[in-house]
Amino acid sequence: MFQISNHQLTVTISAQGAELQSIYHKTNALEYMWSGDPAFWGKKSPVLFPIVGGLKNNQYRYQGNSYALSRHGFAREREFKPSHQTEQSIRFNLVSDEKTKSIYPFDFIFSIEYSLRGNELFVKYIVENVGNTNMFFSVGAHPAFKVPLIDGTSFEDYHLLFGKHETAGIYPLSTEGLVEKNSEPLLVNANILPLTKSLFYKDALVFKHLQSESIAIVSNKSAHGLKLHYSEFPYMGIWAAKNADFVCIEPWCGIADSVDATGDLSKKEGIHELMPNALFERVWSVEVF
Repeated sequence: MFQISNHQLTVTISAQGAELQSIYHKTNALEYMWSGDPAFWGKKSPVLFPIVGGLKNNQYRYQGNSYALSRHGFAREREFKPSHQTEQSIRFNLVSDEKTKSIYPFDFIFSIEYSLRGNELFVKYIVENVGNTNMFFSVGAHPAFKVPLIDGTSFEDYHLLFGKHETAGIYPLSTEGLVEKNSEPLLVNANILPLTKSLFYKDALVFKHLQSESIAIVSNKSAHGLKLHYSEFPYMGIWAAKNADFVCIEPWCGIADSVDATGDLSKKEGIHELMPNALFERVWSVEVF
């Protein structure tokens, strides 16, 4: 495990998947991340790369060849190499190799940088195309935050507070984890979504192109909470395992295949195309209080 810290926060990250493990506020003596209880969900904050969500039949096509790729891609299962560590920041790198190229035929360096500023953790994704052909990919976050946050409160005491009033539907997921074509109403000129365990019984709440650039988890029964900022991510997933005490706020640059997806990677919804020697960067952050 690796740690970075400042006068307010101590953050712990595992080299396995460069996965965030802990955000601990020293003054408040509060942990904000989910415990990772495997009885519900053994992850804490997997990184989604080179796809977000699932593929139709777990396959895609590129330049006439078919490849198999599991849900959310392979980065979360790979060991990252740490580099450039300071007291308040650390960077991890994943470099393509023969194993990745057998299922994803691109040469890349995928880096994740964690850094602290006051009571806020910044997470930067950096994708570099080191090959000689254009590269197609998606990237996303999947952090799970502890709810209830403090003793004496319940899951239902908390709500999501969107940065702006939204009129937005959610896109249901099929039993295969594919995005349905039509949305279902959820928010109507509202910026508050009460949290209940049953809200997630049908899987994640999937949004496209929200107006908000932040979502907070807060309670009227506590001054403590968190706010996630994600201005550069066009898709959003909100999820919890059934009856678990956490909520994932997932900013995505990409999305699962739709039920009518063709399987062509270059035409996949939410896919990014990166030219040789080019860089792609996106940042999200979480402010804890």
